[in-house]
Amino acid sequence: MTPAVAALEQAKVAHRVIEVASYEGPQRQQRLAQSLGVAVEAVFKTLVAKLDTGALVVAVVPIHAELHLKSLAALAGAKKAVMAGAQEAQSATGYVLGGISPVGQRRRLATFADDSLAAHPLVYVSAGRRGLELELRPQDLIRICDIRLGALARLS
Repeated sequence: MTPAVAALEQAKVAHRVIEVASYEGPQRQQRLAQSLGVAVEAVFKTLVAKLDTGALVVAVVPIHAELHLKSLAALAGAKKAVMAGAQEAQSATGYVLGGISPVGQRRRLATFADDSLAAHPLVYVSAGRRGLELELRPQDLIRICDIRLGALARLS
C-alpha cells in the first residue's frame, strides 16, 4: 500500500487501484491509456514546479499534454514557474519520479490542475508507485487535494 492509497482509504474516498504493465518508450501515454481501457484525456500526470517565490507546487495535467508553466505561475499568484529538480520533487512528495501522486504526499503542496480534469466521470492518476494507477471521481480528487483548476495544459 502506498501513502496515496492509505490517504484515500482513511478519507473513505471511493477508488480503485490498478496495476499496469510497463509502458515506457515511444507512444507510452497511449499505451498507458490502452492498458487502463480509457481515453488518453482521462489519464493525468503529476508534476512538481517551483515558483519564483521559492514555493513548490503540484500541477496535474493530462498525460498527452505539456504543462504551461506561465499559466501555472499566474494561477498560483506568482510571476514565474520552472520545473522542480528531480531530487527536490522526490524529497517534497516522498514519491519517486514517474510515480508521484497528487494524493498522500510527504509535504502537502498547493495543488493545481487543468480544467479538463473536471470533465471526466472518472480520472486516473499515479497511486504513488510506477506501474500503479488510481481510478477515482475528479470531484473527490479535487476535494481531497484542495485543487484549484485553471487552463494549465497545452498540446505539444
